[in-house]
Amino acid sequence: MASKFSSVMLLLCIVMSIQLLAASAGNFYRDAVITWGEGRGKIQEGGRGLALTLDKLSGSGFQSKNEYLFGRFDMQLKLVPGNSAGTVTTFFLSSQGEGHDEIDFEFLGNVSGQPYTVHTNVYTQGKGNKEQQFHLWFDPTAAFHTYTIVWNPHRIVFLVDNSPIRVYNNHENIGIPFPKSQAMRVYCSLWNADEWATQGGRVKTDWSLAPFTAYYRNINIDGCAVLSGTSSCKSSNSANNVKPWQTHELDGKGRNRLRWVQSRHMVYNYCADSKRFPQGFSEECKRSRF
Repeated sequence: MASKFSSVMLLLCIVMSIQLLAASAGNFYRDAVITWGEGRGKIQEGGRGLALTLDKLSGSGFQSKNEYLFGRFDMQLKLVPGNSAGTVTTFFLSSQGEGHDEIDFEFLGNVSGQPYTVHTNVYTQGKGNKEQQFHLWFDPTAAFHTYTIVWNPHRIVFLVDNSPIRVYNNHENIGIPFPKSQAMRVYCSLWNADEWATQGGRVKTDWSLAPFTAYYRNINIDGCAVLSGTSSCKSSNSANNVKPWQTHELDGKGRNRLRWVQSRHMVYNYCADSKRFPQGFSEECKRSRF
């Protein structure tokens, strides 16, 4: 009898665990809303996937239903294949207003056979100009890959398939503003930017190939939602409730991977652009190890 009871309890635990996992899995119906595109954005696979389309009339986009003040934000993307020149696929965080904060992943399309450029940037109080760009070391159109933003009060980490490509540290102690007071939503879009997206605008969008489509899958947000001005993390500040993203920093393996990516695949770094700093590099750049 005891053995039978134990088996039943084990089965119930397994079922409850599966239900909890299903409840916590990302779902576009639950977590996002399509905000523009007049039907060019479509939620698919019962909420697991979402497709954004761009044609000559318009692109499309969606945003998270909630705002967040810090968190880990994962999104799987499969980018526009073939000649994607002039298209930009985005995944970013942003607040609203003239003095907004923003953390960007922008994927700049290119002519067939050339690598996608990943453009990253950080805005604080409406000011950006902190660009780093990378060439992806795989074909981002052949399969889904995971792109991640980790944002906490100490740093912002950009990851591709869990490999760090950029770390933006909080340097408020030397007067450099850091985004930590404005709640942000997740935004994603596919739009036409052929004035600058490919080779400085020299290669234009080939509209005979339209419509262009990018696919998003497995949205996963683990962050502090801000509801009615109150962060969901306010009531869970004990040491037992600290989540890994809240103290996230690179270990030795992560730093080595970051060096590998930046030495082999970085194609632009604002902190190495002497034209941006005619009076000498900023203290922020001098203190940046990578």
